[in-house]
Amino acid sequence: MSDLPPLNALRAFEVVARHLSFTAAAGELGVTQGAVSQQMRKLEDFLGLTLFRRIHQGLRLTQAGTAYLPTVRQALAAIADATRDLRSPGQDNVLMVSVSPGFAIKWLVPRSHLFYAANGEIDLRISAAPEHINFALSDIDVAVRHGDGDWPDLSTHRLMAEQVFPVCAPQLLDAIGPLEGPADLARHTLLHSWEPDYWPRWIAAAGVGDKVDAEKGPVFSDHSIAAVQAAIDGHGVAMGRTALVADDLIAGRLIRPFELSIGGDFAYWVVSSAATVETPKIRIFREWILDEAAKLATNFTRVDFGRGGRE
Repeated sequence: MSDLPPLNALRAFEVVARHLSFTAAAGELGVTQGAVSQQMRKLEDFLGLTLFRRIHQGLRLTQAGTAYLPTVRQALAAIADATRDLRSPGQDNVLMVSVSPGFAIKWLVPRSHLFYAANGEIDLRISAAPEHINFALSDIDVAVRHGDGDWPDLSTHRLMAEQVFPVCAPQLLDAIGPLEGPADLARHTLLHSWEPDYWPRWIAAAGVGDKVDAEKGPVFSDHSIAAVQAAIDGHGVAMGRTALVADDLIAGRLIRPFELSIGGDFAYWVVSSAATVETPKIRIFREWILDEAAKLATNFTRVDFGRGGRE
């Protein structure tokens, strides 16, 4: 009998241990929850040990699982490094960037030609996925993450803070009527994002909770992008997050009818492994994207409330 357990089972173990959830691990691995559970049973049968215990909130590593995890992570990282070196000899000009689908569509992709124009020697490759990647177990060089910036062992640089506020298409006001004050939202369709939904907080801050139903209206499940597109198409008023609507406001596709905004729960961060943060291609990309974010912040201050576009 070999002393080496199946590689797929080890990979599944590392992901389950990181999330302490079969469901979340299945999402990252792109398989069913049942397949992950089967891999865990296979590994535990091979070892003759229990690696996880079910608790009310989810899973907990056993003493054996806790002892086994660091070695498994180190081994998988070494395999990933060796594989990356074999697959990409001499390709130091390739930069793999991981971003969320929303940030890719509304922010990074529209600016990617600017990066190529300034840094033609670097081959930028954008991977759009909602989950946070593990740098040690992937070929990703740098990522833009939406969160609190608290990621141990990673290098983080804040890209932009986030404000949240209502947005709509100019033609909506012609069709439904003006938005002279927050109470006028009662006549309009509110477009909601599944998570987070900022409408209740904004309406409470505006002091019109007794006039506007903060829960009424269609709900979209993709973290603001579909709701923003519905607003651009004139179907209602959405809550816009700065990074995802700034370009549409500057171009006049959306307007911001009220000056009141609330702080978002998180910010955007440029993230990379602490060991590779000063690699030339990563440093070049980080400096470029931070500069682009600063330019956008300057242009965003010129948005005229109520009409959109630039003053």
